Amino acid sequence: MRDLILKMSMSIDGFVSDLEGRNTWMFGADDEAKAWAVDTLWNAGLHIMGSRSFQDMAAWWPTSTDAFAAPMNQIPKAVFSRHGPAILKKIETSASLEETRRQNAGTGQAAAPQPGAESWAEAYVASGDLAEEIAKLKAQDGKPIMAHGGVRFARSLVARGLVDEFVLVVAPTALGKGLPLFSDLAAPMPLKLVNAKAFPGGAVAQTYRAA
Repeated sequence: MRDLILKMSMSIDGFVSDLEGRNTWMFGADDEAKAWAVDTLWNAGLHIMGSRSFQDMAAWWPTSTDAFAAPMNQIPKAVFSRHGPAILKKIETSASLEETRRQNAGTGQAAAPQPGAESWAEAYVASGDLAEEIAKLKAQDGKPIMAHGGVRFARSLVARGLVDEFVLVVAPTALGKGLPLFSDLAAPMPLKLVNAKAFPGGAVAQTYRAA
């Protein structure tokens, strides 16, 4: 059985997004933190996410020149959607992506799809019971599963006890109010800190497993 790792960034007061769903506050210019995050993504054998995050990422990463693009494009994906395979029909074709990015020169996007871009249209679509779908993915061979947001999907994984390891990157920012990750827990969840790493820009990566 391979582990399910939930990787999320959060503010120092425990929010993973502001109330409007924006998260630009979590992106800093810390090169060391970014390199660590890219390496962490490469440790995954499968990326999983909710349908909204999938659509947002599928519109961005295939032609992105950012360092995160390679692991996000080249590692297989699974999307959790009640609409089934129809969600893949919303993924832009390589031709339309190329035309769109050509019109957006200078925005950090390449003029042509990057290696692995086609993997978004080939993603596994999980539309059954969440726990059953996760169990099937965990039973497959390979490196750990890396779960991404959005908030609703991440909360569901947490509330149903499906996460084996939490990788929480705490940004040096306080929001005051926002969307928490653990608000759907039915009871306290004791965790054990297994690793912590501080970065020059002030962010701290904390890895927890069940106590």
